Amino acid sequence: MPEDSSRTTLPFEPRKKRDKKAKRPAPNPPQVSAASREAASLSAIPDVVSRRMIRRMALFCGVPSGLGILSFFIFYWVVSHDWFDVPPYAVFIATLGLFGSGVVGLSYGILSTSWDEDRVGGWFGWQEFTLNARRVFEALREARRTARAAKENPDPS
Repeated sequence: MPEDSSRTTLPFEPRKKRDKKAKRPAPNPPQVSAASREAASLSAIPDVVSRRMIRRMALFCGVPSGLGILSFFIFYWVVSHDWFDVPPYAVFIATLGLFGSGVVGLSYGILSTSWDEDRVGGWFGWQEFTLNARRVFEALREARRTARAAKENPDPS
């Protein structure tokens, strides 16, 4: 898939090509310069985006997980009042489904967040999810391609 030239890179998105430096033991502890601090801050997730991610993860993971915990109490209430007999496998399947959807919701909460600082995105975040999932898979493909190329053409130095 060709890269869209009109798309700007995000502050924390990795660069496409990295030059590997030869590893040498450092005789002294490395000094942290202003340039390296600035580069580190550019590679970090901005606070606005991380707060958005946390809110979405709390919603899409917290609600199903909370319902999973609540389901234990509901099943106990139903069985203790002899309304009807609930088989243990029904409790297992219901709570497994709710906790499983909580795990899926955790990933969806991250990927459905707009990673652009200036754009909030939609409530459900489907457009952001498709865009961010495509970015993740492109990055994985590029990393696999780079690793394969490094294995085929080892650097003699």
